[in-house]
Amino acid sequence: MRKLGIPTVVDRVVQQAIHQVLSPIFEKQFSEFSYGFRPKRSCEMAIIKSLEFLNDGHDWVVDIDLERFFDTVHHDKLMRIISNTIDDGDVISLIRKYLVGGVMVNGKYEETPIGTPQGGNLSPLLSNIMLNELDKELENRGLRFVRYADDALIFVKSEKAANRVMESIVGFIEKKLGLIVNVEKSKISRPKDLKFLGFGFYYDFKNEKYQVKPHLTSIQKLQRKLRKLTKRNWSVPLDYRILKLKQVILGWVNYFRISNMKKAMTEIDKKLRSRIRVIIWKQWKVAKKQIKSLVQLGIPEEEAKGLTFCRKGYRYIGLSKVVQRAISNKRLKQRGLPSALEHYLKVHTVI
Repeated sequence: MRKLGIPTVVDRVVQQAIHQVLSPIFEKQFSEFSYGFRPKRSCEMAIIKSLEFLNDGHDWVVDIDLERFFDTVHHDKLMRIISNTIDDGDVISLIRKYLVGGVMVNGKYEETPIGTPQGGNLSPLLSNIMLNELDKELENRGLRFVRYADDALIFVKSEKAANRVMESIVGFIEKKLGLIVNVEKSKISRPKDLKFLGFGFYYDFKNEKYQVKPHLTSIQKLQRKLRKLTKRNWSVPLDYRILKLKQVILGWVNYFRISNMKKAMTEIDKKLRSRIRVIIWKQWKVAKKQIKSLVQLGIPEEEAKGLTFCRKGYRYIGLSKVVQRAISNKRLKQRGLPSALEHYLKVHTVI
């Protein structure tokens, strides 16, 4: 469990003021291969740069996992790094007070002799200042890398080089920066085994280059959210449910817009429509209302009765041709249900 330091209103204002002073100063020092918590930079840009390195032949990847990074930052090391650039004693004093300010855990105050409390608007900048030392080391060695916050990938051309880099960089991180590398999660990977910022990588043999797609775990996470929003026992109006589905689907597709995921979005739409049809069917409640509603939607009465009295489960109802004709894709769209596939085709960016 990550410890959050939730600043008061006054503290937040002070932190933001410090951030506004420090950010433009340190931005000039930050690496072009660092993408997290920085203006005009994004996860998408980090993924595009990763693809560039992979397609340039650097397809052995050193995946560095920092264990509890925000909880293990050494204050003295961080303050020395900041003091190399900032010589204003008042600013330095304020930053140190923020670092040692403590956190509340289960209602009890705990001191923070190490770490940068999460929850404030200064912590992301301080983390980048600390890890910029790693960026500079990688650049000095001429290595290709991409870092987003405390997630870092290093790209090399051979397994031998990857092993050599892993050993030496782990030593640098632990000895020079005083951070802890999770040796169990840090690994040397081929592109197909990578998960980075929710994306997965694969080789497109037709176009002879690496491409990206949502990682399987990202799709599974989306599916869990959609299942939760389409639970039959959730007693909310259908329009509210559709609104929540729209927010999730559009946001998710926008994030993964550079991916190749037409097939995955088609499956998402199919399952979602089936579950919405079941919800509508359940709202009709009794057999008389179900038959009447189907007939009003253009289904012959005998077919309507046949489905109503078939004694099949909800899964069968949602996938039945009769219900699909009655509650068609067109009607669901008119009701406001978003199509993941349609939105994907609208926003997809080819890279």
